[in-house]
Amino acid sequence: MATTQWWQKAVVYQVYPRSFQDSNGDGIGDLPGITSRLDYIKKLGADVVWLNPIYQSPGVDNGYDISDYEAINPEFGTMADFDHLLAQLHQRGLKLMMDIVVNHTSNQHQWFIESAKSQDNPYADYYIWRDPVDGHAPTNWGSFFSGSAWTYVPARQQYYLHSFAVEQPDLNWENPKLRQTIYDMMNFWVKKGVDGFRLDVINLISKPIDFVDGQPNSGEPYADIGPIIANGHRLSAFLQEMHTQVLAGADLITVGETPNATIKDAQQSAGLTTNELNMVFEFEHMNLDGNSNPVLGKWNDQPVNLIDLKQSLSKWQTGLHGKAWNSLYWNNHDQPRIVSRFGNDDPKYRVVSAEMLATMLHGLQGTPYIYEGEEIGMTNAHFTELSNYKDLESLNAYHHLVDEEHRLSSTQMLADLAHMSRDNARTPMQWDNSLNAGFSTGTPWLQVNPNYPQLNVQQTLAASNSIFTYYQQLIQLRHTNAILTTGDYQLLDADDGAVYAYLRTTGEQQLLVICNFTAHDQVRDYDQLPSDAQRLIGNYTDDQGATLRPYEAKIYQF
Repeated sequence: MATTQWWQKAVVYQVYPRSFQDSNGDGIGDLPGITSRLDYIKKLGADVVWLNPIYQSPGVDNGYDISDYEAINPEFGTMADFDHLLAQLHQRGLKLMMDIVVNHTSNQHQWFIESAKSQDNPYADYYIWRDPVDGHAPTNWGSFFSGSAWTYVPARQQYYLHSFAVEQPDLNWENPKLRQTIYDMMNFWVKKGVDGFRLDVINLISKPIDFVDGQPNSGEPYADIGPIIANGHRLSAFLQEMHTQVLAGADLITVGETPNATIKDAQQSAGLTTNELNMVFEFEHMNLDGNSNPVLGKWNDQPVNLIDLKQSLSKWQTGLHGKAWNSLYWNNHDQPRIVSRFGNDDPKYRVVSAEMLATMLHGLQGTPYIYEGEEIGMTNAHFTELSNYKDLESLNAYHHLVDEEHRLSSTQMLADLAHMSRDNARTPMQWDNSLNAGFSTGTPWLQVNPNYPQLNVQQTLAASNSIFTYYQQLIQLRHTNAILTTGDYQLLDADDGAVYAYLRTTGEQQLLVICNFTAHDQVRDYDQLPSDAQRLIGNYTDDQGATLRPYEAKIYQF
C-alpha cells in the first residue's frame, strides 16, 4: 500500500446537532452546545467531528432539504457560532467534516423557486423536469420515502423528479452551470477552513440517459428508484471534476454515502488512485436484517444472521484492500442503535455486547465512525406509540403499510419501528441523570430515551470498566498499531454462526480478533494462536483462553 494518509488512521465522531446539546433551552441542540462539549470528544480520542447538516432548511427531512447552502439554520445558531465552533475544534487539534447534500435541495431553495416558474429562465435546467406521458407522470418510479418520485407543476406544465420527499427536488447534474455553482459553494466552506465533506447519497447524482419504467414488486404501484438511478454512467466524471475543482487543492477527508453500491463501484469512487473520494459508506451489512418480504423493505424485528454478516463484511475487506478504502460503521443518524440491533441491550449484557461490537468493527481495515452515544452504549428508545415518532420515513411507512395497504398490523409495525426506526438514533444525547438527561432545560424536540437515569455519560465516566474507556483504548490501538491500518484481512471459520474471528497480518506480525456474538459460553481453539500471544485488549478483566464468555471479545498480537 502507498503512503498512509492521515484520514486512514483517523477516527471520526459523528454529531447529530439537533440531539447533541441544547444551549438555549428551546429543546433543539445547537452549535454553541456542541462547542461546550468538545473536551468530551477530545477526551474520547477522536480526530474528526462530522456534523449532520446545519444549513438553512425548512426541516422536512431533518436538514437534508437545504434551502441555502451558505447560511446556518437559525435553530442551530449563527455563522459566528459556526466560526467559533470551527476555531475551538482546531484549537484542540480536531478536524471538522461537513455533511453536504448535492443530489437535491429543498423546494424552498431560491434555485427551485425560480426554476418552477417557467421553462425559459436562468434556473430552468437546475432541476430534472419532464413532460407528462399520456397525461400522467413520466415513469413509474417510486420515491425512497413512499409514493411517486414525480410531482406536477402547473406553471411549467411539467413534472420534476424527487428521489426523496416531494419537498426535495433532484438537481440536474447534466447542467455544467449547476455543477460549477455547487463547486463554488463547496469552496466557500473550504476557504472557511473545514477539513472535509460527507456527501449525502452522492452516487445518485448521475441519472440514466433514458427515463423508462422499472419493474415494481408484486402488488406495488411504483418501481424502486434506487437501482434505477444509483451509480450512473457519469458519476465518475462528476466526482473527478469535483476533485479537480474543490478537493485536490486541500488536504480534505471525503466520504460518499452510496446506497446500492457494489465492490466495483466503490473501487472506482473510493479508489486509492482514481481521484474521486477517499472512501464510501456502503449499505450491504446494514441491509442484512431487512424483511424477507421485499414489499416490507427494511421493516423487521428479527436479528441479523452472523454468517451473512461475516460474509458481507469480509467481501468488502478483501475487495477493497489495496485498491480503495473502507469506512467502518455500525451506527449513524439513519440506523437504529447497534447494541439493540446486533448486540443485546438487556442491562446484564449491554456493556459487554457494546464493547464486543466495537472490537469487531475497529479491528477491520478502514476509517472507523463513532456515532454520538455509541461510546456509552446508548440503546434503542423502544417507543410504544406512533405519536412518539417524528421521523418522516417511519411515519410514511406506517401509514403506507398499515393504513393504506393493510400489509401489517399496527402492533407489528410498532414493533418494527421500535427495532428499525431512524428515531432510535436521534433521541437526545444522555449526559447525566438530571432533567432531560442534561440535554436541554426545555422540552426536547424528540423524547429522551427513558433509560437515561441509568445510562448516561456522567455514570459511564465514573465507572472503572466503562464502554467509554474501552473505546478510548480501541482508538489508541488504531493510532499506534500499524497492522490495523495496513494489514491484510483473513476470515476464520466462515460458517461459525456464533463467533466472528479474523486475522490481520503485516509481514511477520499478526493480530487475531475474536468476538462471541451470543449470550452463551463458547469454546473455540484457533490453531493460528501461539501460546505466547499477547492479549492487547479484551472486554473481560481476565482471559480464560479457549472459553469465550457471553459477548466476549479480545484481540491478540503475535
